[in-house]
Amino acid sequence: MSKPPGKSGVSPAMTASRTCPICQRRLPEGAEGARFAPFCSKRCADVDLGRWLTGSYAIPVASGEDEGESASGPAQDDSESGPSRH
Repeated sequence: MSKPPGKSGVSPAMTASRTCPICQRRLPEGAEGARFAPFCSKRCADVDLGRWLTGSYAIPVASGEDEGESASGPAQDDSESGPSRH
């Protein structure tokens, strides 16, 4: 087995094209680049978090996956409706 290139084990070609997904800037090299990875700064990391929290990003769900549960809802237990009065 060959030894990985560089001290970090990542080839220079892999790091050369890494860009921030928010602002598209080239990521800093070394420890500074790893600090907020995969973002270039705390600001871009916070922008991304804000987008998730406000619902700008969403993970699509196939329409047939949860259809059985969501259509009928969870089964209700008679004991939850309170004591029976006869």
